[in-house]
Amino acid sequence: MDGVSAPVEEQLRRLARHDTCAVSDALERTGRSGVLTGLSRVTTESRVAGIAVTMQLGPAGAEKPAHHLGARAVEASDARSVIVVAGGSLECGGWGGLLSRAALFAGVRGTVVDGLARDVDEAAELGFPVFARGVTPVTARGRQVEVSCGEPVVVGGVPVSPGDLVLADGSGVVVVPAEAVDEVLDAADEIADREAAMIGRLRAGEPPSAVMDRSYETMLEVDGERTTG
Repeated sequence: MDGVSAPVEEQLRRLARHDTCAVSDALERTGRSGVLTGLSRVTTESRVAGIAVTMQLGPAGAEKPAHHLGARAVEASDARSVIVVAGGSLECGGWGGLLSRAALFAGVRGTVVDGLARDVDEAAELGFPVFARGVTPVTARGRQVEVSCGEPVVVGGVPVSPGDLVLADGSGVVVVPAEAVDEVLDAADEIADREAAMIGRLRAGEPPSAVMDRSYETMLEVDGERTTG
């Protein structure tokens, strides 16, 4: 992750100015999918924007793993990283307290788990953001292992590759493909500016039906047709 270019740093700053709703709309506006449906914050109230470091989990076998799941992902991360855990279970935690501490010490911005997380009170006390499908006290030891680290994964049907940008907040989690970041951010800027103007009109006393009219209903369409990801 070392040597991230200045343009990527600027992209991260731009991304962090938006919420996931604006970026979700921008993804749809540009004909892309990227919403990791069903994930929500389980620790802090922080908004997190960073570069994806990926990890794939799978069922444990008879052979004991050489290291606990997540350790290599933390080692591959830096202060711009968001760790994305794919293949998590709804029977045990795919992320826990020691990993949260290790990630915090490495400067990681947060973790997204396609499954359950545990030790969430500990992570909350540390101020470390974790987003997951739910929580559990059950350990992954003997139940799940790390299959790969730093490879493309799929979360909720959405491809996530190392280097993609991740944004997570109270509304959920979105992933922006690295090759489309500028296009999506330009669309998000336009949407945010338009909605800011609409807020001003509402504050000035205009009726909501006039502000949120047909043009608002069609704002994600291109040339009269709704885009699909």
